[in-house]
Amino acid sequence: MDIIQFFIDLLRDPRDFIAQWIKDLGPVWVYTPLFVIIFVETGLVVTPFLPGDSLLFAAGVFAADDGGLNLAPLLVVCYLAAILGNTSNYWIGRKLGQAIIDSGRVKALTPERIAKTQAFFDKYGLLAVVLTRFFPIIRTFAPFLAGVGRMHFGRFSAFNIIGGVLWVTIFTLLGYFFGGVPFIQDNFELVIIAIVVISLIPTAVGIIKTRLGRSK
Repeated sequence: MDIIQFFIDLLRDPRDFIAQWIKDLGPVWVYTPLFVIIFVETGLVVTPFLPGDSLLFAAGVFAADDGGLNLAPLLVVCYLAAILGNTSNYWIGRKLGQAIIDSGRVKALTPERIAKTQAFFDKYGLLAVVLTRFFPIIRTFAPFLAGVGRMHFGRFSAFNIIGGVLWVTIFTLLGYFFGGVPFIQDNFELVIIAIVVISLIPTAVGIIKTRLGRSK
């Protein structure tokens, strides 16, 4: 139960966690939990619920105005976490993916989510590796299913790097440049919720369309 509450609190307001990590770990090791969370969210198909977008935004806030993080190493660490996470997920999918899907033990791998992610690949091809970075939940399944489908690893890697760099840069710099705005500071939890909700809208719409298509 404690671990569930931890993830709920982290999702609601990652700012408090980052502030505590800066205090407890110091200026060097503070990047470690950021790396781990971003890597795990993108690298393990069982953890699509981790707050990648909001965590990057909050980290960007602490990289501005001597908040305890430095923008350059923050970006590099998060780039590596995002790219290596997707790479790990790809190989898990390639080596074990079909067995994991057939077992039914990963409850997050619902038929609707698999269909939605597969529809992205069918429509956009390799570009889907970039686009799905910006859709929570689906971004965790995309590299896994790319591995299951045995997408060419070299091509996957190129688009994985582009997508990882774009995703990390956009959300981190949004926090860096706008996180200090008084309204955002005073309503930070609401802003984080808004980021999560807005990010989930395309995924929700896609799942609804998939279900409606099947019913027809």
